[in-house]
Amino acid sequence: MDQQPSKSSPLVVFLRLTRPVFLLGGILMYALGAGIADYLGATLNLTAYWLGQGCVTMLQLTAQYLNEYFDAAGDSGNRNRTFFSGGSGADSDALPRWTPLLAAATTLTVGAVLVVLLYRDRLLNPPATMILGLAFLGAVFYSVPPVRLVGSGYGELTTSILVANLVPAFAFILQTGEIHRLLAMATFPLTALHMAMLIAFSLPDYAADARYEKRTLLIRMGWQRGMQLHNWLIILAYVLLGLAVLQGMPFKLAWPGFLTLPIGLFQVMQMRQIENGAPARWNLLTFTAIATFTLTAYFLTFSFWTG
Repeated sequence: MDQQPSKSSPLVVFLRLTRPVFLLGGILMYALGAGIADYLGATLNLTAYWLGQGCVTMLQLTAQYLNEYFDAAGDSGNRNRTFFSGGSGADSDALPRWTPLLAAATTLTVGAVLVVLLYRDRLLNPPATMILGLAFLGAVFYSVPPVRLVGSGYGELTTSILVANLVPAFAFILQTGEIHRLLAMATFPLTALHMAMLIAFSLPDYAADARYEKRTLLIRMGWQRGMQLHNWLIILAYVLLGLAVLQGMPFKLAWPGFLTLPIGLFQVMQMRQIENGAPARWNLLTFTAIATFTLTAYFLTFSFWTG
């Protein structure tokens, strides 16, 4: 008798839907904002820190679950899937279709409880509330119709601002109640690297996105101009970091960020080779892209916490 292919465990599939590796970016960028506050002499409130981190993680999970629900058809049609492609590619038969939607409602509810706790303890000031509101809108309407930022051409920019700017700003404001120029100096280069990373992620998905009319930034610009933008964003990131030093950011804080310059140049070289017709090694490209962003963010975070 022919054996039926075994289904994946529902728990394993749900963990794939959750994509916990993507939560590390929010944890790292949140730590950067708190690290800047610590460097400037703020006494860290651990209650505010962990409640704020919980809000960020719940919003990240909400965005991922909603993307799984609303983009399932387009993501499943991707034949060049990498580990960092849009959607998890999990076995859709192992769980009911509505599972990601229920999971998103659950994480939103948990996030709302954490916000109430922040408000109860008088830790949620007006600037932090505004940032949290913007983050909520970005997380929910990234995939949800009719806005669907992911298909508007602005999804990559919105996500990069949310992760690389708003998350560290939220952590910083929870601790200090105000904004400082060091925050912009440290996060603007990371915004450029994050957006370049998302372009690298979407390049293997280009054919599937075009087939399912998912109007990403790369689809709207065209693959060639999108690849050129990717390269300029990486160069811009290190230029911005250099300008931050010229504008008063202590060199001892900035120089660790330049350690990833060789990785960034390797990322540019890979993109140029693909543009010139070389065989695409998608897994290597996407891994290099996440290494450039993550290591730069880590080195800057480490420099603030130890500076």
